Amino acid sequence: MTKTLPKNIRFTYKNSGVNIDAGNQLVKNISPIIASTKRPGSNPVLGGFAGIFDIKELGLKDPLLISATDGVGTKLKFAFVSNNHKTIGIDLVAMCVNDIIAQGAEPLYFLDYFATGKLDTKIAEEVIIGIANGCKEANCALIGGETAELPGMYHPGHYDLAGFSVGAVERNKLLPKKIKDGDCIVGLKSSGIHSNGYSLVNSIVEKKQIDTNEAFDKNNRLIDMILKPTRIYVNTIKMIMDDCDGISAIAHITGGGITENLPRVIDKGMSATLDLNKFPNIPIFEWISNNAAIQQEEMLKTFNCGIGMTLIVKKDFLKRVMDCIEKSDDYGVYLGKITQQETESQLVYNGILPWL
Repeated sequence: MTKTLPKNIRFTYKNSGVNIDAGNQLVKNISPIIASTKRPGSNPVLGGFAGIFDIKELGLKDPLLISATDGVGTKLKFAFVSNNHKTIGIDLVAMCVNDIIAQGAEPLYFLDYFATGKLDTKIAEEVIIGIANGCKEANCALIGGETAELPGMYHPGHYDLAGFSVGAVERNKLLPKKIKDGDCIVGLKSSGIHSNGYSLVNSIVEKKQIDTNEAFDKNNRLIDMILKPTRIYVNTIKMIMDDCDGISAIAHITGGGITENLPRVIDKGMSATLDLNKFPNIPIFEWISNNAAIQQEEMLKTFNCGIGMTLIVKKDFLKRVMDCIEKSDDYGVYLGKITQQETESQLVYNGILPWL
């Protein structure tokens, strides 16, 4: 039965929960931030119906476009609880551009989707500043996005994020290439948990009633370690690829850890042998392992365990690649090699993770 309302009640978009004025103010506030991500080929000015990128400015002869889309997942819960939204946008960018560079492509532009129940321009602006910072780190233009206000869809103060990026690569430089017996495996150190495995981390914190504001070490709280932004590897890998043709394949270590991601770029009949003793010792993984009593096998197929990217390098180029990494802001370690053999698993682990 339809309830009869007084005739003088007027419905507006604003009193239904959508504040267009707040959205317009946000666009005005972030316009200089967006403009700061400009790169050759882009003209990131807000207000059009779609973002534009001029691929001719890249000077590529036979380009392929490479695209990636991703989100941040349940890492967002920790941003909500701590009211810290300054770096979650970096995670969003990293998850996309790291996938693109893993194909040998240079990220060109990025678009974001921010959805919330009631728009808080301060929070949204913090998130978008993080996205812009991630784009600048990856030399990737932020050319547009969407801010959606969806009353009743999200808890107060909560939001969801998604990102989309496009890159380009010359056809003959597309990765992965043919992997050979004796190729070397190099790992690039992660900054921490990155953006995968957070449902398990949330479960630990909730079930053990852990205060994430407690001190983790003399300089950091636990929440600082949990929210540490995902490392962006674009500049280091681009430096290597500009210097030499030494990389045969790259695996971005995301959900599923090395156990699930490295085999994605290994040819049938090939096997990777990894020395777990060489993995960097990042304290947050010891904390996870101790608090959840997680065995090594589970850690390796849930978290990056200290390695955010694995590069399969032609053996004759190993020193040259390692020299490039040493000149960068990243830290690289030789983890093992590729062998041509039929095994039950394409991965063979030797040794133990450093915190076990």
